Amino acid sequence: MTRVKTPLKDKHIDLKNLEKQLALWKSKGLSICFTNGCFDLLHLGHITYLDEAAKHADILLVGVNSDRSVKALEKSPERPINNEVSRAKVVAALESVDGVVIFDEDTPQELIKKSTPNVLVKGGDYSPDEEDPEHSKYIVGREHVLKNGGVVKTIDLVDGFSTTNVIDKLKR
Repeated sequence: MTRVKTPLKDKHIDLKNLEKQLALWKSKGLSICFTNGCFDLLHLGHITYLDEAAKHADILLVGVNSDRSVKALEKSPERPINNEVSRAKVVAALESVDGVVIFDEDTPQELIKKSTPNVLVKGGDYSPDEEDPEHSKYIVGREHVLKNGGVVKTIDLVDGFSTTNVIDKLKR
């Protein structure tokens, strides 16, 4: 595995250019790890998670929920705190991240199908073995990745760190 160092200006990938970028990476024989999230208020848990995810492939591609899809998750009425472009740019600025794409669907299923990563990663609150799509521990895109020869992994969460915890602390 050869981690690449992607310049910041090349990290924000528009959905219409995603297939072209994926083809370029794959033509170079680079493996791709995909993960996704809201990444609303970036904290130590996010940084640790993304750094660990990057260790699983040459390229770390991150799907960032659009503002509409964050609201659809019904985390809380005031979410997202930061808009999708701001959240995507902050995530892109991390050394461990090679590409960021904003997706507007309720789940990243279509984005995962489009990118067909070698590795699909989610946090430790999910299970790579859960097969029931209705279960809270189910990882969306799991079947597609496995069917195409990829692997699905989880990364332990950092105790005490979540955007909800940060927001609750600020309210006190």
